[in-house]
Amino acid sequence: IAGEGRRFFGQTVPSELQNKFAMLVRDSIGVVGLITPWNFPLAIPSWKIFPALIAGNGIVFKPAEDTPLVATLFVQILEEAGVPAGVLNMVTGFGPEAGQPLLDDPRVRMISFTGSSEVGRLIGEQAGRQLKRVSLELGGKNAILVMEDADLDLVIEGALWGGFGTSGQRCTASSRLIAHRSVAANVTEALAERVRALKVGDGLDPAVQVGPVINGEQLERIHGYTGIGKGEGARLVTGGSVLADELDGGYFYAPTLFDRVTPDMRIAQEEIFGPTVSVISVDDFEDAVEVANNTPYGLSLAIYTRDINRAFRAIRDLQAGLVYVNAPTIGAEIQLPFGGIKGTGNGHREAGTSAVEQFSELKSVYIDYSGRLQRAQIDV
Repeated sequence: IAGEGRRFFGQTVPSELQNKFAMLVRDSIGVVGLITPWNFPLAIPSWKIFPALIAGNGIVFKPAEDTPLVATLFVQILEEAGVPAGVLNMVTGFGPEAGQPLLDDPRVRMISFTGSSEVGRLIGEQAGRQLKRVSLELGGKNAILVMEDADLDLVIEGALWGGFGTSGQRCTASSRLIAHRSVAANVTEALAERVRALKVGDGLDPAVQVGPVINGEQLERIHGYTGIGKGEGARLVTGGSVLADELDGGYFYAPTLFDRVTPDMRIAQEEIFGPTVSVISVDDFEDAVEVANNTPYGLSLAIYTRDINRAFRAIRDLQAGLVYVNAPTIGAEIQLPFGGIKGTGNGHREAGTSAVEQFSELKSVYIDYSGRLQRAQIDV
């Protein structure tokens, strides 16, 4: 992003009139409000703060109420690095007290929000009434498509990391495994064996593979979805319990795997944001793509296949802002734009060369050096 400050590109174009110069430049927006979630308390603020600064904006930064310490230290580091006083400001607190004023204040001309779809819609509605610019990065119900020709060992590694890494607490988590019927049983059995062997515990312990979830409320939410899945008729293969006795003093949930899941079940449609993966069996590639696309979200989708033609059809047909081939739905790199379509966002992208676009305004400039009035062609 620092480099993008030297590539703040506009355009120069020919004018329709002689002795006239036409160009496009980028300008700052003004004051922007940045509201970030708890699950990546350093990465996501940096994705927003750095391009907003490079574009010349003032910032009011509201981190999640669950992770204020990381944000405080981050801002202190930036101040020590030389960010001028008053350019980067931080407020802490809950949404109604700390976030709502950013929406209400007319001096804040843009809101960039990463969080739940429910809150994102409210922000979009309120900011829209004031004609504020809004960038929304919301939820995901991401899927890995497993074709009959896939490298199943590679699939298991990817599904394990994509579904249970960071306890499933990321918007790109691989929460659905859409497997060709001919390999679905083998995939489920092999994955279940690996899931049962995952070590749950203190995330600071190098031997631990799955840490806690963020708080008690989220723990109850995750466990509630286990009950929903069983009630809908899905088969609980492994997990599905709060690890209160085994791991005292933390919000730990057993890595959970369902199979016999149908595409319309709530556990296949709604974002759980925890270590829960659902296996859905399909008949062919076309069926897999249809199931993958049939959610309100469009953040990240992946396919495992050895067929290059099928891979390129998936790239074309999968409805998501991120598509992976022979890799899980997590692992985006900072040099490409990050974001989704449909219910996942409103069209803006973070990271990559497009990062500064959401934090800047376009300004068309015309310079007439003819020394006389020149009317545009439409006025002649």
